[in-house]
Amino acid sequence: MKTKMNLNFNLITLLLTLTLLNCKKENTFSEYQYADSPVVLTCNDFNSKLYHEALYTFENDILNFYSKTNKNTSQIQAYNQFVRAAVYRRIKYEDIVSAHTLKVFEALKNENTLWDANNTKSHLNYNSVIIDCITNNIEDTALKTTFNALVSTNSMSPKLFGAPLLNKYRTAIKDKYLATYIALDLFYAKLFDVDFTKVNLNKTESKVDFNKKSE
Repeated sequence: MKTKMNLNFNLITLLLTLTLLNCKKENTFSEYQYADSPVVLTCNDFNSKLYHEALYTFENDILNFYSKTNKNTSQIQAYNQFVRAAVYRRIKYEDIVSAHTLKVFEALKNENTLWDANNTKSHLNYNSVIIDCITNNIEDTALKTTFNALVSTNSMSPKLFGAPLLNKYRTAIKDKYLATYIALDLFYAKLFDVDFTKVNLNKTESKVDFNKKSE
């Protein structure tokens, strides 16, 4: 009886330790710049605050980057140019990523279920909780059907989903679940392959007013 009690105690202690470690890992990031921005994801069971920050940071980066050649670039136009360049692999991520994005990316690395080292099509884990959240909430019916089909058959990849996405990039402005997918698979997952010694982290950054840049 005593042995059984000790075993149960040790098991509970182990579970609590793991829980505390996971909580500590999730809370290591504290440099939120978009904490007051509207909530974009309402699913449970993941670090939504970090994913909100990741999305807003991504949108800020692409708008800042494409505004360099046209200061009147809108968020829709930035999505158009980014998605097209990403799908056709004609993009230099080191030219887009900002210092804050790098900090967000380092925090995302600690989201263990987000990544899949065995995924040869993308570093993203298509069976993660966040992807399940996206799968269930994409607003466009056709895109949602395609997304679900590709994920359920283990056929999902940026290349295959990129084709229909090219014609629906505007949807990402209002559908932040789709926008989060774009940010994670076409941006953050690609940063694993970036040589950050080539990134100019001292370049000027500006925080975009999304209310003025969404037309």
